[in-house]
Amino acid sequence: MRKVLWGAALSLAGTGLLSGSLGAQGFGGGVVVAGDQILVAESRGSSGGVVHVYTRSGDGWMETGRLTAPEPAEGDGFGTTMTVSGDRLLVTSWSPFPPPSGAVRSFVRTGSEWRPDGMIVPEGLPEEMIVGNAAVLSGDLAALNAVAPQRGEGLVLVFRHVNGSWVQEAALESPGGEQGTSFGASLALSGEVLVIGAARADSLAGAAYVFEPGADGWNMTAELTSDGGPSFFGAGALVVGDDRILVAAGSPFDQAGTVTAFARQDGEWTETGSFAAFDGGAGDMFGSSMASDGSTLWIGAGGVNSRQGAIYEFTPDARGAWTSVSKITAAAQPGDGMGRVVAHGGDVLVSGMPGDDYGTGTAMILEREGDGWGSGHSIMSEITGFDPVLGGQVDCSEGGASVFGCNDVDLVAFVPVSDLGGERGTRLNDVWGWTDPETQREYALVGRMDGTSFVDVTDPANPVVVGNLPKPAGVPGTSWRDMKVYSDHMFVVSDNAPAHGMQVFDLTRLRDYSGTMLTYDQDAHYDRISAVHNIVINEETGFAYAVGSGGGGETCGGGLHMIDIRDPKNPTFAGCFADPNTGRAGTGYTHDAQCVAYEGPDEEHRGKEICFGANENALSIADVSDKENPVALSVATYPNTGYTHQGWLTEDQAYFLMGDETDEFGAVSNTRTLIYDVKDLDDPLLVKEFFTENTSSDHNLYIVGDLMYQSNYNSGLRVFDVSDAENPREVGFFDTVPGPDSPAMRGSWSNYPFFKSGVIVVTSMGEGLFIVKKRGRTPIS
Repeated sequence: MRKVLWGAALSLAGTGLLSGSLGAQGFGGGVVVAGDQILVAESRGSSGGVVHVYTRSGDGWMETGRLTAPEPAEGDGFGTTMTVSGDRLLVTSWSPFPPPSGAVRSFVRTGSEWRPDGMIVPEGLPEEMIVGNAAVLSGDLAALNAVAPQRGEGLVLVFRHVNGSWVQEAALESPGGEQGTSFGASLALSGEVLVIGAARADSLAGAAYVFEPGADGWNMTAELTSDGGPSFFGAGALVVGDDRILVAAGSPFDQAGTVTAFARQDGEWTETGSFAAFDGGAGDMFGSSMASDGSTLWIGAGGVNSRQGAIYEFTPDARGAWTSVSKITAAAQPGDGMGRVVAHGGDVLVSGMPGDDYGTGTAMILEREGDGWGSGHSIMSEITGFDPVLGGQVDCSEGGASVFGCNDVDLVAFVPVSDLGGERGTRLNDVWGWTDPETQREYALVGRMDGTSFVDVTDPANPVVVGNLPKPAGVPGTSWRDMKVYSDHMFVVSDNAPAHGMQVFDLTRLRDYSGTMLTYDQDAHYDRISAVHNIVINEETGFAYAVGSGGGGETCGGGLHMIDIRDPKNPTFAGCFADPNTGRAGTGYTHDAQCVAYEGPDEEHRGKEICFGANENALSIADVSDKENPVALSVATYPNTGYTHQGWLTEDQAYFLMGDETDEFGAVSNTRTLIYDVKDLDDPLLVKEFFTENTSSDHNLYIVGDLMYQSNYNSGLRVFDVSDAENPREVGFFDTVPGPDSPAMRGSWSNYPFFKSGVIVVTSMGEGLFIVKKRGRTPIS
């Protein structure tokens, strides 16, 4: 895709449970065309949401302005919805995360400048309801929804602009009186015809309601349904003129989308036909957005063709029926989501593509050329994060090092994501390390969404990015990548990445670096697995364990897919193990594990190869010494389960400390670590639920000596003294994400604390690679 970048640099970060972090700001989540201007929303900025204003300049488009909330703040959601009519613009702010918030702001244009013109303030709205998730505008009439995020109950409020003020005319409720119907999640308005979607009404069959004003106020004048069609009818709507209505339907997961047309005849709304993507299928999201100039119709399908997306243009025949269709894809690529957001004005057609560049987002501007559309211009905002920290250690002083909070952990260096060799929008994930046995150089192996970076940290204050191993050709980039090391070889897997398999890379090739970053090819590829969540390696035995396998190959139920890697470039399948007493689906799915040559206190099992599995809903302990006949030893559960994630043994193998990734989202109030006494492998005992003062969700943890190093997403790296394993105490931290803690999945994914030098490398998803050192920690012997 040809990408043209306009506009000044912008430091951006997202919010939310899954999509947050620098580099995932969702540019293109909303687009509108206002005369000779194009407005593009970017609602997830670190400094608050932004609406970018573009104006034609020669043969291109230049950013000429930005709109923000009066007091921009991360998570304000400014730009969640935009709607324009003439020279008036409404921009909503909406965030469902605690504390929920919402607002609707009005702007008017004078010349080419947009200026604030107050807010739309509801009257008598229940305290738990917030506005701003959807809004529409037609002339001086506006409608917006209000929802109680915890209950899904919705209202639609109607306002009219009178004598310089917005006056509330109605508060419309779901006609069926049901809750959780998504009433008002989709809205359409033209003239004084208002369509309100309720896609979850009637057991997800869905409905759309037509409201119009009368002598006694606003009333429902029609209920539109689709007998026997896809579910979620009312997921989208469009009013064309005042006598035609289009309603979208279809589950975005497992149904092809459809759009049903209705026309008003003798005062009644009658179904006149339906549309679908001629090359679509399940999950194509046909109807995810729609636009019309009163004659031609454009329907977006953001999920078609592996989420490449497309816009389908329907033109009318002599009778006004939409009979001719053509498909517009421009230069969209799989994952871009073209058509998820569509706007039209004059000779310009715009598609927001918030899925492009790993969720960073772009927008495609198409201009009319004869009877068709040109190749298009892609616009985006530039991502800038924190500046690198190189050349000298920044001591933790008065609770901070640079802009990062800390205690007893110093910042040795920081390398931003943008300097690690990834594509625009890529974020980091896992990290491991390797020490060259010949040169004693230390390397961080840094996972990205699109590959693995090699960083020489031998001089930790001056790290050097020496190389890049891209993901296999044709495989999509994803949030998950995991790597481990055996016999000077790295083994890499990726989840949600069909046909990725396991990459094998000879790390001694890093010795080839001579001053210019190198791009490497894999040395071998193991294809008996496809998408894999994690790779576990027991360096003492020379076996790897692919866990969380799916999407093809021998999945082993998502449990342990055992691989003999003693000849690293020729890995061979060794067997399966899965305990059906664990895993959410009862297949023994293992999310992560630690496999060891057991030398712990349980004499019965000494000398055996034992795997400790974090299996979604329980701890699983198994003897895998005989790969053809592995044996389940025990299962241990715990209260208030969210998602059993990962854990590590204490040095004496007497305790296993484990995290639950999602329990902080509601099951418990603070960061929790589960402490198991595993002195008897056949009967592990949960001896303590250890809570910290933080509220962040915990991710990967490792134990070296008496210290546990825990990456806790939004609160960064936390260090605990576990010399008394049943009573950990925090002895230091380094917060990789400035700002308040919360159970959001962003920030520190993992850390590697095993270098002999004593430095710790930490990945923070949207920020970059941190090299830190715990004060008082001596080099590892």
